[in-house]
Amino acid sequence: MHFSTVSSALCLASLVSAHGVVLKPASRKPGDATSEACGRAMVNFYKQDETSYPEAFLRSNPLPDRNKCNLFLCKGYQFADNAANVQSYKPGDSVEYEVYIRIPHSGYANVSIVDTTTNKVLGSPLVSWASGYAASSKPPADQTKFSVKIPELGAQCATAGVCVLQWHWFGAGQTYQSCTDFTVATPVAPAEPAPEHGHGHRIRGQSRW
Repeated sequence: MHFSTVSSALCLASLVSAHGVVLKPASRKPGDATSEACGRAMVNFYKQDETSYPEAFLRSNPLPDRNKCNLFLCKGYQFADNAANVQSYKPGDSVEYEVYIRIPHSGYANVSIVDTTTNKVLGSPLVSWASGYAASSKPPADQTKFSVKIPELGAQCATAGVCVLQWHWFGAGQTYQSCTDFTVATPVAPAEPAPEHGHGHRIRGQSRW
């Protein structure tokens, strides 16, 4: 009987999927706007387990209208639910990350700046692991606690809702993402010095000419 119990536990362990989520910095959460775009079933799915992944949801649910809800961009979570939690950064700022890996599974991972209007990465990943990410029950410290630096972005991320820092982990056919909305203020050019006036300027107590 004991052998049977142990064997069953091992079989279940082999079928368990990986799970993970970013704890820090603050990342998008689902709300009414996400429910409207992606459906209440999707929001309930992630509220039951925020460390889960879209492929698991799609096993028993239809794919939402991609024009309204892209499950593979920030899990489908909408900016409208997170507009009050936009981070403000400057080029060169260091952003500290803390990632919770509930169930490990070897894969690749990165943190990139994504333009949510096009779902395109801006520049190169800020940090990346080409393979072996979360491959053990105790991942290396630099896989769960690390920092990234905000690059020069010009005016690309000046408007809230356009840019996110997206943590992306993929392994065994499972996609994990957490998105942090942020803005980077456009540098203000220094004011040009006022031109020097010629002989026609007004002198106190005298006529202009």
